[in-house]
Amino acid sequence: MSQAVLDGIRDLLPTIRERADEAERLRVVPEASIKEIEETGFFRMLQPKRYDGLEADPVDFYTAVRDIAGACGSTGWVSSVLGVHPWQVALFADDAQQAVWGSDTNVRLSSSYAPTGKATITDGGYTLSGKWSFSSGCDHATWVLLGGLVFNADGNVVDFKTFMVPRDRYRIEDVWNVVGLRGTGSNDIIVEDVFIPEAFTLSMSETGQCKGPGQEVNTSNLYKLPFHSIFTTTICTPIIGMAYGAYAEHVDMQQKRVRAAYLGEKASLDPFAAVRIARASSDIDAAWALAMNNIREEMALVGKGEQIPLGLRLKVRRDQVLGTQRAIDAIDALFEASGGRALAEGTYLQRAWRDAHAGRVHAANDPERALQMYGAHEFGHKVDPGMY
Repeated sequence: MSQAVLDGIRDLLPTIRERADEAERLRVVPEASIKEIEETGFFRMLQPKRYDGLEADPVDFYTAVRDIAGACGSTGWVSSVLGVHPWQVALFADDAQQAVWGSDTNVRLSSSYAPTGKATITDGGYTLSGKWSFSSGCDHATWVLLGGLVFNADGNVVDFKTFMVPRDRYRIEDVWNVVGLRGTGSNDIIVEDVFIPEAFTLSMSETGQCKGPGQEVNTSNLYKLPFHSIFTTTICTPIIGMAYGAYAEHVDMQQKRVRAAYLGEKASLDPFAAVRIARASSDIDAAWALAMNNIREEMALVGKGEQIPLGLRLKVRRDQVLGTQRAIDAIDALFEASGGRALAEGTYLQRAWRDAHAGRVHAANDPERALQMYGAHEFGHKVDPGMY
């Protein structure tokens, strides 16, 4: 089934690329693109089979994301984040899963995980309020997953949870006016004193242990992977996809380019140009290979019933942040060597350059914190749980 999805996505790529300018103009991925991607089965790849999902190999999911982002960075980004949320919903209590997918298994969710909301404990659940930024693809979703700190009656923080909120309980504030990833519609979410039942929450402390009540009904090894391995790779992969797209356009441009300043020399005959694309392609391939190898290694361990060691989880984060950097370094080098025509509106390369740098500022791509945790663990020091 995954191959059918991948084939369907590849058939859509020319159309997705043609709509890239429209996505930027609208500041949201065109509804037609979301619908066509949905029809391939992509958004069901990480969804439980109990709710018409595929429970696909996550590497297949990331491959599809990479390919979409290689056609349009914003569409790849939104597809990635909307497509990964069924994986987390599968960890919630079955009552919450039923509320989301019980009457329509095509339901999509957006998110904003930074704990900028405040939840107070009430009878049977929590009262949630707050404002969350950067909820990519929220216009295409009817639920949202929000991070919030839980306060007890004394005003002390007692937990950090993800809260699942239906569309009629929050509003979207249109604030997304940016220079990169313009088509992601990453607007603000506003919640005001909304009751959230206990079943519609998931503690990040439990998630950090690769646990969740939904595992009782969703027994696939897919749902035993670490949250931060899955979600940070979800943020890294579109940027790697952008690098592949930028590389393809750069090579095509250089094969056609004649350099007037160098007496009409064909750019493709420049030996330095050949060296540049060799270096860039190696960096991009390395970013992809390391990221996917780590996910395969985690899947192999859970397949054998073994726990994923902290060292591997930190390695995922190490290679994720460095993979993002490798991809951006490659895009920078290709962009700088492409000549003035790469600046034209409508070229993939200039858009990838803007989109990749916009994606780089996501918290998941903060390199120092991830690298420090990896190095400290290698030295035998205790590592703050953080985002691993």
